[in-house]
This record gives sequence, structure tokens and C-alpha cells, in this order.
Amino acid sequence: MDLATLFQGIGSMFSQEPKIVIARIVLMFLGAGMVYLGKKEVLEPLIMIPMGIGMSMVNAGVLVMSPDMAEYTGREFSTLFLESTITTDTAAGISNLTNILQIDFLQPVFTFTFSNGLIACLVFMGIGVISDVGNLMKFPFTSMIIAMFAELGTILTFPLAVNLGNLDIGQAASIAIVGGADGPMVLFASLMLAPDVFVPITVIAYLYLSLCYGGYPFMCRALIPKELRGAVVKVANEVEITSNQKLTFDVLAGTLLCLLFPVAAPLFMSFFLGNAIKESGVFKYMELLESTFLYTATFFLGLLLGVLCEAGTLLNPTILPLLIFGITALFISGCGGILGGYIVYFMNGKHYNPIIGIAGVSCVPSTAKVAQKVAKKANKRCIILNYAMGASICGVITSAILTGLYITIVQQVIADGGL
Repeated sequence: MDLATLFQGIGSMFSQEPKIVIARIVLMFLGAGMVYLGKKEVLEPLIMIPMGIGMSMVNAGVLVMSPDMAEYTGREFSTLFLESTITTDTAAGISNLTNILQIDFLQPVFTFTFSNGLIACLVFMGIGVISDVGNLMKFPFTSMIIAMFAELGTILTFPLAVNLGNLDIGQAASIAIVGGADGPMVLFASLMLAPDVFVPITVIAYLYLSLCYGGYPFMCRALIPKELRGAVVKVANEVEITSNQKLTFDVLAGTLLCLLFPVAAPLFMSFFLGNAIKESGVFKYMELLESTFLYTATFFLGLLLGVLCEAGTLLNPTILPLLIFGITALFISGCGGILGGYIVYFMNGKHYNPIIGIAGVSCVPSTAKVAQKVAKKANKRCIILNYAMGASICGVITSAILTGLYITIVQQVIADGGL
């Protein structure tokens, strides 16, 4: 037995195409870098640490499959983590799935929570528990204006991706939704619109969302002068919102949105259910959703995304335009959010902090924390987190509405034999 057979991770390096080998090595180092930057909190640690570990180790643990295993996975080289392309459309597919579940240790988590969008709903329940819709209800008009401008990336990237990126409308819509900076939304939409590339789209979305955590502060400092970044918000009368009013809002808004956009109903229901439990004071459920559902789902989401970053999967020719248009969507949305912040600043007689606009990009609560962090660095007495959270929660709702519209329109166009 030679060393290449004994140490198969190294042996597979000599058996694969050079481009695959180079990609594997790059992704191993990239994963390690993500763990380091997550530890330093330059990137979002809740996602980056498990994702980086998974990315490094799945690309290290590639082995040459035996003939029987190759038949199950459809690959000569594979891993024992999971198989993202397995199908249950046929009897053979069901048989393969049974065998895969016995072989790949993360396959049950992927099959039963990730590949059907359930994990996105679990994350949304947890986000609902930690969100306060009272901030949105206190400042509804300013929050809506900012949230609408912060969706410019989602709106403008779609036609760009169709016309310049050679993507079909399902793929273009899915990557455009990255502009809302809402990872579960991208996962949910890509499963429905572009299942053939939902793995790379979701991976790209979460990579970029964590980059936003580190990149948006630089954008804020570049586009907003220091004296405005530290501006204190002045409002005439701040209305107090009771818990009963918040609960009423959850029920009415959730029901209305599900009625208007039933394709996104699972996400609306999950978010408003989590928030309703919080406002009802059901502490055992609050603890379950926040401490168990949210963090467990986030952990496995990061880990599975890292494991899905296997070199062979990511060297799809479709990946490059997805990378380009994903970052384009987030860049335009960030600029749009800041533009919305400036518009509210002038509408409010210059008694507003335009940096709140970045919070309209709906990565709750990360973008709101970015706004507060940058504002406090400019002025230690500047507290804008409640305004930022209002814009961010409105951004989540706006992003879900656009997701529902995209899914409905794209599916109808495809059904009519359009693009």
C-alpha cells in the first residue's frame, strides 16, 4: 500500500484536475482565514467560525470513492460529509438517499432542514424573538423610506443579471435577493427559483453578508462626513408602544402579508410567530426559540455552508457571474440605504442621522449594530440603535415582500413560456 492510498486526502490531490486541487488548497486557507476573522469579530462569528471550519475540512477530506460508493454519490471523488445533489424523484433516488444517509454524517441535517427551507424558518422564528417591532411602529414612515431605498440592489441587480450575466430569470432573481442582505430569504428563494444552483447562491450570500459586517462601516465612513455620522436624532414626540399593540401588529401584519404573498408565508409566519411569543411573555418558548432554535439553526447553517464549499461544487462556470452580481446587489443596497438616510435627514430638518440608512439593509441585527458602532465612534453620546432597529426590521419585511413578488412573477413567466 502506497502513501497516496494510505493518506487519501493527499492522494486525491494527485488524482484530480489541477484546477480542482488549486481550488481545494485555496478554500482550505480561506476557511482558516474566516475562522480567524470571525474570532476577531471582523466578520460575523456566529456564521464564519463553523462555516470556515467546514470549508477547510471538507476540502481536505476528499477521498477516492470505491465503485459501490461512486454509484451512490455519482462521483469518483467525494467526501463523507453530505451529498447535495441527491434526488428522491425516482425509486432509485430513494434507494440512493437511504444509502447516503448511512454514509454521510451531515446528510440528515441537510436533507430534513436545509434542502427544504426549514432551517430558514427556524432562523426567522429566532429573529422574531430578538426583534422589537415597537421601533418600527414608533418610526413607521422613516423606517419604510429607508427600507425601500435599501432594496435598490435587489431591484436593479435583477435586470443586470439577466442581460449581462447570461443567467436565467430564476438564477437572476435569486442572486438579486442577496441585495436584501437576508440569508434565510436567499436560501428560501433559490430553492424555489434556482434549485440547480441554490447551494452556490446560498454560500455566496452568507459569505458576502459576513463581508458586509466588516465592509459596510468603511462605506458609511466614505459616504457620510464625521459630523453627520455623530448627529443626534431629534423627534418631537416619541410614542410609547404597548405590548398589546405590538401583538396586534404581529397578528394583523402577518395575516395581511400571508394573504398578499402566500409564497413567502412560511417566512412571514415564522418571524411574526417568534415576535408574538416574545410580546405574549411566554418565557419557555422564548428561551426555546432564541437559545435552542436560533443558535442551533445558525450553527448548522454555518457548518453546512462551509461543508458545501467543496472545490468541485464551486468550480461551476455559473459561479463567477453569481459572485459578481451578489456583491453588486449588496453594494447598491448599501448605497441606496445611505441615500434613504440622507433623504430622511433632509425631510426631518437635518435632525436625523443618515447613517441609520445602512440599517435598512435587512441583516438583523448586524446592520443596525454597524450603524450604532460607527455613529458612536464619531460621537460617544450618539445613541441611534432604536431607530436603526426600526429600519432594519422594516427591511426584513420589505425584503420578504420583494422575495414573494419575485417568486410569484418568475414562476408565472416560466409557466407562460417566457424568458
